[in-house]
Amino acid sequence: MQNNNIQSISAIQAERPKFQYHPYHMVTPSPWPLFISFSLLILTMGAVVYFQGIISPFGDSGLSLVILGLISTTLCMVLWLRDIITEGTFLGDHTFKVQKGLTLGITLFITSEAFFFLSIFWALFNGCLSPDVALGGQWPPMGIESINPFELPLLNTVLLLSSGASVTYSHHALLNKNRSGAIAGLIITILFASVFTYCQGIEYSNAPFTISDGMYGSTFYMSTGFHGIHVIVGTIMLAVSLARLIQYHFTNTHHIGYESAILYWHFVDVVWLFLFVSVYWFGG
Repeated sequence: MQNNNIQSISAIQAERPKFQYHPYHMVTPSPWPLFISFSLLILTMGAVVYFQGIISPFGDSGLSLVILGLISTTLCMVLWLRDIITEGTFLGDHTFKVQKGLTLGITLFITSEAFFFLSIFWALFNGCLSPDVALGGQWPPMGIESINPFELPLLNTVLLLSSGASVTYSHHALLNKNRSGAIAGLIITILFASVFTYCQGIEYSNAPFTISDGMYGSTFYMSTGFHGIHVIVGTIMLAVSLARLIQYHFTNTHHIGYESAILYWHFVDVVWLFLFVSVYWFGG
């Protein structure tokens, strides 16, 4: 496997010019954007068919398309990430100028995610600050028993804040060339994130209402559910960073992938604080 990787890297280097008079990364043609687009199309179509309960002539309800879309999307992401790691770690394409561009890209991506959550908070406050007749003139609506914010939600808040502290420690340990401290802090962060996801699943399984229970259920599960998806994505990013950290892919001056994961994770922490105050405490 290692010999194959060395041969593929050598082949890429052979195709490139020997001299480059600018600090930018001229990306080589890649099939993964096209492949992942078709994979996401399959996943979306399968999800629509499955959620609508449509039965195909072959007796399938769309679940096989969902599974196929998930598998193909995951494979495309893994292979695309492999190429990016090769470019940044082994080929030296991620120069200082390129790193600044990547940091700007993850910043703009996080900004777009912030506006996505802003729209959900807008719907929540529109309902709880001025509940109309359809909601019974009160929030939560009549017949809805809200979740106690000082039980599992408070525990999840402690877990996420602790994970933010541990990942910050890991980052500073890496900057100070403390390899063991960086690895230990990142492992603790991933453990906190996994426990958070587990507690969120317990909360959902014991919640006294569902997403179909009017505006309250919709806003609650949209906000906390999408945040949970972001937690899972952030956990995967941190797990990949841990694997790369163990394999000596990062140095104290070159760890743009890890910094991007940390920025994303801090964003997840901040969004949860707003969720805890707005959805669980104020909205409940």
